[in-house]
Amino acid sequence: MIDVIRAGARGYITKTISGPELLQAVYRVAAGDAVFSPRLAGFVLDAFAHGPAAPVAGLDPELDQLSPREREVLRLIARGYTYKEVARDLSISAKTVESHVSSVLRKLQLSTRHELTRWATDRRLV
Repeated sequence: MIDVIRAGARGYITKTISGPELLQAVYRVAAGDAVFSPRLAGFVLDAFAHGPAAPVAGLDPELDQLSPREREVLRLIARGYTYKEVARDLSISAKTVESHVSSVLRKLQLSTRHELTRWATDRRLV
């Protein structure tokens, strides 16, 4: 389960959930919330509390290539946000987001958003 969450899942529910609760969980995740069954929440928090820390600027040469704004955009894109959602969250235009993503892909020598997401996930940036 922890690997699924580290790979980008925004929640995890058990099969004992009721139909209405499932529907509510889907809507909450779609709205950007994380949803976990109560029995799993403590387990998930404990697992992440004891895991290795995310890389810090100055310690990862690839990450150091990116500007602070490019890192912000990278994290949001890797979490599955659309260009429009990133633009709204950062108060910039979608075209600017697109430019940042292109720059990040070029600097990291990646080709697709999928590769970008994998790169960020491997470094625990999301």
